[in-house]
Amino acid sequence: MAGNTIGSVFRVTTWGESHGMALGAIVDGCPPGMELKEDDIQQALDRRKPSKSVSSTKRKESDRVEILSGVFEGKTAGTPISLIVRNVDAKSSSYNELKDVFRPGQGDFTYQQKYGVRDWRGGGRASGRETTARVAAGAIAAKLIAQSGIDVIAYTQAIGSIKINCRRIPSNKKLRKSVLENSLFCPDAQAAAAMEKKIAAVRKKGDSLGGVVEIIVCGCPAGLGEPVFDKMDADLAKALMSIGTVKAVEIGDGFAMADLKGSQANDQMDERGFKTNHAGGILAGITNGEQIVLRAYCKPIPSIAMPQQTMDSRGRERIIEIEGRHDICVLPRIVPVCEAMVSIVVADHLLRQKAISE
Repeated sequence: MAGNTIGSVFRVTTWGESHGMALGAIVDGCPPGMELKEDDIQQALDRRKPSKSVSSTKRKESDRVEILSGVFEGKTAGTPISLIVRNVDAKSSSYNELKDVFRPGQGDFTYQQKYGVRDWRGGGRASGRETTARVAAGAIAAKLIAQSGIDVIAYTQAIGSIKINCRRIPSNKKLRKSVLENSLFCPDAQAAAAMEKKIAAVRKKGDSLGGVVEIIVCGCPAGLGEPVFDKMDADLAKALMSIGTVKAVEIGDGFAMADLKGSQANDQMDERGFKTNHAGGILAGITNGEQIVLRAYCKPIPSIAMPQQTMDSRGRERIIEIEGRHDICVLPRIVPVCEAMVSIVVADHLLRQKAISE
């Protein structure tokens, strides 16, 4: 199956299925000499695991990462870094009654059409659990770009119709701390409380919710990105859109730009630099030194406990209600995934630029 690798210089390949023996990633292109231990990666994985939030699945995976290669005496060796996370709480029997049924909103039908076979145990590669490998690899990317003073921070901006109040969001120096203060990774405590209530009400009805993740890249220098097909914004959008739940991505003012005039949308400059950041830190596909601002729009979890009409593999109409251990809302668990994918893209372009400079 092609399409499992992202990056040009800093390359990440993920492997594994939701109910297979394990998931993992190969990270190739990481420079030698960077200190790296399993705990560095584990911190990121612990954020992706099911939380105490009412939105999370009851599946309990330890998600303990093991570094199999590419690190010697606590430092990267410049060779491929192999990571593995073993599955320990997969209950494939929960899917026995669904193995011949195409679940609405899932990849069952399209995988069957493409390959003629599909892993019905939790969705296989199409499962959200595949993102475990992305987060593990992203932790390495985050550590790499931190050496250049770049920090990627993601958080929950909206769940359903409930959105954060930007006036209650702290400055960048305090932002990460505030994001970690609640299980929804929402920097607005009041909005987080309302989101929890909304999720609880939707859970009782057997339904699910979508939401929006905002990602901020701080400290990114000007000059990263390529001018045509490998634009920084194009690669970031592709990386975020590769996450199964993401259906739209905007950068800077994004969708709102279509309603503006040029006089409103342009970021004018003075001797101190850019006066505004409508472009979200990227111009002509190349970073301009301002904060990179992105938003990923996530669809509702398709596995719901409400009656839905569908078909089975023999073309017969079916009505199904999906029970089992499923998230009610993809947020907050998708927040560290978005952070990881953005870190991977920034790391790749940072190394590409260094190659040009040298």
